[in-house]
Amino acid sequence: MTSVEHTVHETPTEGFGALLRSWRQRRRRSQLDLALLADVSTRHVSFIETGRSKPSRAMVLRLADALDVPQREQNRMLVAAGLAPAYAERPLDAPDMAAVRAGVQRVLDAYDPFPCVVVDRGWWIRQVNDGAGVLLDGVAPHLLQRPNALRIALHPDGLAPRIANLAQWRTHLIARMRREVATDSRAELTELLAELESYPGGFEHSQDLGGIAVPLVLDTADGRTLRFLSMVTTFGTALDLTAAELSIEAFLPADDATAAALR
Repeated sequence: MTSVEHTVHETPTEGFGALLRSWRQRRRRSQLDLALLADVSTRHVSFIETGRSKPSRAMVLRLADALDVPQREQNRMLVAAGLAPAYAERPLDAPDMAAVRAGVQRVLDAYDPFPCVVVDRGWWIRQVNDGAGVLLDGVAPHLLQRPNALRIALHPDGLAPRIANLAQWRTHLIARMRREVATDSRAELTELLAELESYPGGFEHSQDLGGIAVPLVLDTADGRTLRFLSMVTTFGTALDLTAAELSIEAFLPADDATAAALR
């Protein structure tokens, strides 16, 4: 039987009360708001934040759920409260992750020949299908040594020179990343966002809001223009951090010409 390693091993630098206050403020909730959402008294929320009351395991998870705290951060909050983490983290190649691997592979196979990539919480590419070759064609080798999906998309040595609507696509990706950083201030994500913002390409703020979605318009080496719409798949009920933090992004044809070109 595979041993399971929990995500948080070290003693947290912040107490539970400080973490709770930080998440409450990040979600722009007052103590009263949180109390109503979690069905507890405002006084109890105040006592927990100031350290006058020690929360139970159930209370930590109730407050975290009310604030929509990610599972990994819920583990951190539990440890800060002197409690064991709730969510395990297994490596993707662990024997008891076989169902997750099989599920990911089925999605990749189902979308082929259309591009599909699997990324983790840091946007590191974990797996691709054969159709993803059209996205990686011409990308500099140094970007493929440890491939990061956003870096490959926007770096001048990556996909950027072939994106016909680079300013529009860049605006979409960076706005998406800014929203992520606003709710998850990990240094890894903050540094990646700063790097992406430093790349050339400009911004396009006058997007046509009457469209279906922001397309990825890609010029190929043989002179074709491909148009894609992206769709993201996740494990909705995952209790393991590795599974919960995987995203499968498929790039589907936005027109008949693109579909025909890839078949």
